[in-house]
Amino acid sequence: MLMIAVVGVGAALGLALFAMLSQAEEKAVVRASLRQLEDYEVESVRERELLTPLRDRAVAPLLQGLTGLGRRFTPAGYLAQTRKKLVSAGQGSQESLDRFLAIRVVTVVAAPIAAYLAYQYVPVSGLARIMTVLLVAGLFVAGPDAILNRKVEERAFELRRKLPDVMDLLVISVEAGLGFEQALDRTCSAVPGPLTQEFSRMLGEVRAGASRADAMRAMDARTNLPEIRSFVLAILQADTFGVSIGRVLRAQADEMRIKRRQLAQERAAKAPVKMLIPMVFCIFPALFVIVLGPAAIQISQSF
Repeated sequence: MLMIAVVGVGAALGLALFAMLSQAEEKAVVRASLRQLEDYEVESVRERELLTPLRDRAVAPLLQGLTGLGRRFTPAGYLAQTRKKLVSAGQGSQESLDRFLAIRVVTVVAAPIAAYLAYQYVPVSGLARIMTVLLVAGLFVAGPDAILNRKVEERAFELRRKLPDVMDLLVISVEAGLGFEQALDRTCSAVPGPLTQEFSRMLGEVRAGASRADAMRAMDARTNLPEIRSFVLAILQADTFGVSIGRVLRAQADEMRIKRRQLAQERAAKAPVKMLIPMVFCIFPALFVIVLGPAAIQISQSF
């Protein structure tokens, strides 16, 4: 009897699920057919609302609510600083800022819940439990800012790494007879990457009516790098004093190549110091156990 009851309940649930999926599929087919009809007017308000995508019906209002909550409880200085970091990370749109604020609200609200779950279910006790709770709460509170800072650093490193190569192509193009803007356009089409995206945006601003000086200063403000600032100042001074662009670009290319080599040497010099931490905490304990373990066992057996 128990087996018959279980089979009956399972069959009933399967039939109900099949009926619901069939109705959902039929409704999806009907909606797809209605979207193909240009002059069809939906009589029901519910059907008219169902024609809109789920993202606009559910996700967008939720995102707007979380964004408004984040703007209400976030200081103005933090909001401006976050917008500047998003611009430096290549995500300067208003939608990116709203998404970050929504994620920030969710992580702050979820931090006490995650800390409570860590306190209840992590198999540690005493000081280790308190440290675990604080670590989990700190990860939820400071996690979005840390990820954003990491993206800013990665994009800045990519800009520094690509700048000497782009400068070399600019020098070759200008010395071959092209103008500065034509050389930039040719370089942007030949070398993909975040640096050429910034140059393309600068060229778009110039073609839209802005002056070259304003467009280059705006690019300097977006990237916020000393190397690009030096390049922008050199080009502006060349335009002001009538110096040859090719000579200025060659000097800038040599300087950028030297700076990239110095950056590589600096990172190589930091590598032994960074390797010291995993060696001390991961390799040396295992080595001590292997070397001193037998001696410790023999001493304990002797005494």
